[in-house]
Amino acid sequence: MRSPFGCRRAAWLILAAASVLLVAGCGARKNTVVIGSKNFPEQALLGEILAQQIEAHAHLRVERRFYLAGSFICQQAMLSGRIDAYVEYTGTALTAILHDAVAGDRQSVFQQVRREYEQRFKFEVMPSLGFDDTFAMVIRGDDARRLHLATLSQAAAYTPQWRPGFGYEFMERPDGYAGLARVYGLRFAAPPRILDLGLLYRALLAKQVDLIAGNSTDGLLSAQDLTVLQDDKHYFPPYDAVPIVRDRSETRFPGLREALAELAGKISDDDMRKMNYAVVAEQRDIGEVARDFLRSKHLD
Repeated sequence: MRSPFGCRRAAWLILAAASVLLVAGCGARKNTVVIGSKNFPEQALLGEILAQQIEAHAHLRVERRFYLAGSFICQQAMLSGRIDAYVEYTGTALTAILHDAVAGDRQSVFQQVRREYEQRFKFEVMPSLGFDDTFAMVIRGDDARRLHLATLSQAAAYTPQWRPGFGYEFMERPDGYAGLARVYGLRFAAPPRILDLGLLYRALLAKQVDLIAGNSTDGLLSAQDLTVLQDDKHYFPPYDAVPIVRDRSETRFPGLREALAELAGKISDDDMRKMNYAVVAEQRDIGEVARDFLRSKHLD
C-alpha cells in the first residue's frame, strides 16, 4: 500500500504538471487572437473575414477555430477563454443563450442582447455587420405560383399535404419548429424529416420534401427557382449578425476592437448571399472569398 506521504507527493506532482500545461497554454495564447465560428459555411466565412480584418488592421496573429458546433459550444468557448471572438445572431443570442422572450424591433433586441451580455458575461456585442440572417421558410417556385402563395398564413391551408424537412437545431431551438407550427397552425402529412443542413435544398429541389427551413442569406435562394414564404405574423425575431468579443480580449489585444468596429454595416444581405453561393455552389476557397470581399469594401 502506498504511504500517505507518497499519495500526497503524487497528487502534488499531478497538480504541478497540470499547472505547467496551463501556463504553457496561456503562453501560447498570449500574443494570438483566437477567432471561432459555428459549424456552417456562412459562419466560417464570417470568422475568416474577422480574422483577415484583425491581421490587416490590428497587425495581430490570429488563430482560426472554426466549425465549433452551435451557439452553446461557441458560448462555452468564450466563457472559458478558448476563443476571443465570433459572430452571433441577435435573435439566437436572445432565445438560445439568454433564454429571454422575443419582444421589440431590431434595435430594441440588439440593445437588450448587448446590455445582458455585458452584465452576465463581460462580452461586448458590437454593432451589426449589416445583415439579418433570419430563418427562411422555402418552397419550390412552381408550387408558389400554382397555389398563389406568398405568406406562411396562406401556406397553412396546404401543409396537411406537404412533407417538411428541417435541420436538427431548428427542431430543438425555442424559436424553431414547435412555436412556428403553433403560431401558424401548421399540420403536415408526416413528421418533419431531420436533414443535414447541406441536404435541405437538394431534398426540396428533388421533391423529397415540400417545405424547408433555410436561411435568408443562403446562396441558392437567388440561384434556383425557389420562394421564401413571408413570416406575416412576425414569429421570428431579428437575427442581426454581430461580432461578440470578450472584454478581457479587448484589453489584452490593443487595436482588436477598432479593427472589428470597421466592419459595422459593411455586409448587406445580398453580399452575404453572394459569398455563400461562391463557397457552397462554386466551391471557392473561404479565405479567397473573404479576401475579395474585404478588397471590394476597401478594407484590405
